[in-house]
Amino acid sequence: MSHLKVTIMKRYETSDKVYQVNEVLVGYIKTFKRAKNIAPQNISYTTVLNDKLLVAMAIRKGVTNPLFYEIKTNSPFNETQWSEFLNINLRTLQRYKNDENHIFKPLQSERIFELAEVVSVGNDIFDSPEDFQLWLNSPSVALGNEKPIDLLDSSYGKELVLTELNRIEHGIFV
Repeated sequence: MSHLKVTIMKRYETSDKVYQVNEVLVGYIKTFKRAKNIAPQNISYTTVLNDKLLVAMAIRKGVTNPLFYEIKTNSPFNETQWSEFLNINLRTLQRYKNDENHIFKPLQSERIFELAEVVSVGNDIFDSPEDFQLWLNSPSVALGNEKPIDLLDSSYGKELVLTELNRIEHGIFV
């Protein structure tokens, strides 16, 4: 998806939040050999998600707890939804919050990156994060009257949601 603009949460562009998220991302990504030649100021969610090999390496290594909590904090999903998306018991996920050294398993890391991509694309297409969240929680005719958020528990569902977001971006409404 070449149109991907992943300032993961537009609503924080003018605050310190983007800096904090990017700082955590830079610290994480700079551990990869592939990212050694990328200047820290050029590391953003856009550069990471557009580099599929880098994402694959990050998934293999596992998402660190600080990176996950920055992504989670800047997403429209609550803790219960995250636990369902990641197939982790809610209490276990809450325990992870206190363990800065926790690294998510590759399957969970992949889901984290997939959901970060959906949030990024959604925030880019809609005028505000609130509009995106409203769309996520409203039944969509194009998605068989399912709420897009209900489809995000699988990779296939995520692809359906991204496809619908791309249609919306190009003015194709069902």
